[in-house]
Amino acid sequence: MKKLFYVLTLVLFSLQLSAQRKIFNKVFSDDTTRHNSFLPLPLLGYSQEAGLTLGAVGIYSFYTDKNDPNIKASQAYGVVGFSTKKRVQISFKTDVWTAQNKYHYIAEAKFINQPFNFYGIGNHTSLADEDKVNLRRFKLNGELEREVFTHFYLGGGLEYENQKFTAKDPAGIYSISPVLNDRDGGEFMFFKATSFFDSRDNVPYPSKGFYAKLQYGYAPNFFGSPNYNGSLVTADLRNFYTLTKSLNIALNATYEGLISNKVIPFYNLRQLGNDQFMRGYYSGRFRDENLITSQAEIRYRPIPRFGVVAFGGAGKVYGKNSFSQSNFKPTYGLGARFFFDLEKGLALRIDYAMGEKPVGEKRISGFYISLGEAF
Repeated sequence: MKKLFYVLTLVLFSLQLSAQRKIFNKVFSDDTTRHNSFLPLPLLGYSQEAGLTLGAVGIYSFYTDKNDPNIKASQAYGVVGFSTKKRVQISFKTDVWTAQNKYHYIAEAKFINQPFNFYGIGNHTSLADEDKVNLRRFKLNGELEREVFTHFYLGGGLEYENQKFTAKDPAGIYSISPVLNDRDGGEFMFFKATSFFDSRDNVPYPSKGFYAKLQYGYAPNFFGSPNYNGSLVTADLRNFYTLTKSLNIALNATYEGLISNKVIPFYNLRQLGNDQFMRGYYSGRFRDENLITSQAEIRYRPIPRFGVVAFGGAGKVYGKNSFSQSNFKPTYGLGARFFFDLEKGLALRIDYAMGEKPVGEKRISGFYISLGEAF
């Protein structure tokens, strides 16, 4: 019996080493041929909102038609993560391109439970007003677009969210602010119409091409007041240039705006800052009805496995009919990239960003570890 136990133990140990070796070989392979791949990886991330995040991620990257030389790479990935700031995230997302890039669709499900800092509303908030609040968020999102002209797509989608908030300090700004609508949370559903143009040569890591997406969403009064009833307009523009084989320039501009004749729940307000745009700013430090941002990156990739980035940009939030050309906030920083799938351009991203220095406060900054490019 002991011999059988030792044999089984040895077999299981050998299988485990074999599986780990296969994963290692996949990650560090120099193979750039078109192939489908699945990578189960430990999750390591960092942001100022969540802190250090640990968990697991599975990334399935594939082509729906390997014989099509122009088809874009599709991805499906699931994430389970837990952070040092008590954030819990469980999510799954697919981003799929069909044969000849004729159809593009996205399906997403996400659950997040996390404490966050609330500072008030507007483009000028104070660190001294920081208030601890807990969020439970559930999101479902689906989009489908069809190519109607070369590189140009039309389609639509549906997005549902349910958010619940709990204040930790009954005397904090979150609990006593008179301008906060629906502070306990609520739900909404957007019916979306989408158009986009996409001539990028690669989705995860483009080196040339142009991408422009315009989306209009309308939230009917399905759930009653004070839940959101109104429109959301978003625009996302990206341009990529190849200067040399190893040097690229990437440009990005975004806009998000709410349109409603009713009071807008605070959680629908647009938030400045995350690991994709306006890096360095705590997400939600500044929030209002409209958001506008711009950014540029110089991407240098001296060897296929490694790259460095310098970036800078500006952005702001503002209320209805209160846009001005002043009070834009800066963002700038440096980053590094480690490419674990050379053919598809999938990478681990590390960025450090700095922003404005509010009066009486330290300069705003943030450090990020995540997967994929910022844009």
